[in-house]
Amino acid sequence: MVLTGRSPRGSAGSAPAADQASVVLTLGRSLTPSCLGPNEYLGGDAAERAELAHLLAARRATAALDRAHPHVTFSLLHWVLDTWLDQESREVFRQGADLLANRYRELGLSQLLPIDRVWVGVRSTRPDAFGGFHYANQGYRHEQLASVITRYGRLNDPQLASPELVALDLLRAYAHDCLHWGSFREYRLRGGQIIRSRYGINRVDPQGRTYSARDSSGTASTRNLGIVMEGATDREARTIAAAVADRLGLAERIASPDQVAFRDTTGRLKPSDFDDVDPDVANRFHLAMSGYERGVGARYQRFLAEMAGTDADTLHTLIIAAVISGDLSGLMSWLDERHGPEAFRRTFRSPAYTGPDPNRVSEETS
Repeated sequence: MVLTGRSPRGSAGSAPAADQASVVLTLGRSLTPSCLGPNEYLGGDAAERAELAHLLAARRATAALDRAHPHVTFSLLHWVLDTWLDQESREVFRQGADLLANRYRELGLSQLLPIDRVWVGVRSTRPDAFGGFHYANQGYRHEQLASVITRYGRLNDPQLASPELVALDLLRAYAHDCLHWGSFREYRLRGGQIIRSRYGINRVDPQGRTYSARDSSGTASTRNLGIVMEGATDREARTIAAAVADRLGLAERIASPDQVAFRDTTGRLKPSDFDDVDPDVANRFHLAMSGYERGVGARYQRFLAEMAGTDADTLHTLIIAAVISGDLSGLMSWLDERHGPEAFRRTFRSPAYTGPDPNRVSEETS
C-alpha cells in the first residue's frame, strides 16, 4: 500500500479567497515519468501520442483545482490526516486503506491514488456550506489526475460533529476516487483537443456520442454504462466503509442527525431516510444524497438484480475488473452465457452510436 508521496510546501487554502483561483498543485514524484495513470494509454500515431503526452503533462503539472470553490480552503489529504488528534478517526482511515489496498489488488489495481493528488476542502466562508461526499462539483478530475473532496459537516464550523464519520466519509471518497484514478483510459486528439475516447467499459465515437444512451427519466434500473461504472465504483467504496464501520462498531457511536449520512456512507440507506426532507442547510446535502442514491446507487443495484439475480456479486466483480483493465472478455463471456450471444451489445449499445464495439484492451494498445 502506498499512501505517501512528495508534496509541495504550504496549503492550497493559505491564499486569500480572492486569489484562490490561482492556487496550483505542483507535480510531485507520485506520477510515472510519462505522467500517466496506471491504466492510461495514448492513441494515434507517434506524433499524436507525443502531442497528447505534452498536453497531459502540462495539465497535470499545474492543476488549479479550487476554481469552482473560491470560498473553500483546501489542504492535501495527508496534511488533513496528520492533523487528526482523534485516534479512533485515524484508525478508521488506516484500517480502511489496508482493506481497499488488498481488495483492489485482487481486482487488478496494484497502486492507490497518491494522497498528494487529493485535495480536501476543510473550511468555508459561506455559512450554508455543508461538506462531504455529496458536496457539489467535486470528485476525480481525470485530465488533472487529481481529486477534490470536502470533509463531512458544516464547513464554517471548526468543530467536527462526528470525527469518526468524517474519517469514514473521507475513506469512502478516497476509495471511490482510487478506482476512478486506476480505471482504463485511452486518450486521443480531435481538433487539437484531448478526447477521452475510451473509459473503463465505455467508448465515444468520432462524433462524441457515447456507447450507451442516457436512461429514461424516472427509470428504476439502468442500461447506461456511465451509471453502471459509477454505481460499481461506489458500491466498492461503500462496501469498504461498511467493513471498517462494522469492525470498529461505529454504528453505535454515531448519533442522529448523522445516522442518515452514516447509512449512506456504508450503503445501508432506507427509503424512509428521504421522507419529509426540509429545505434547510443540512438537508440540501441530504437532497443531493437522495438524488445520487436514486439516480446511481439504486439503479445499479436494480441492474445487478435484473442481469444476475443471486449472482450479483459475481457480475459486479467482473464489471470492476473490466473497468480497471479495459479488457471486457470475461464480462462479455459471462453475459453471453447468461443472456445469449452478443449480450453486451444488445444490452447497452445505443442506436445513435457509430463507433466500434468494446474489445480486448490488448488488441488496441499493443
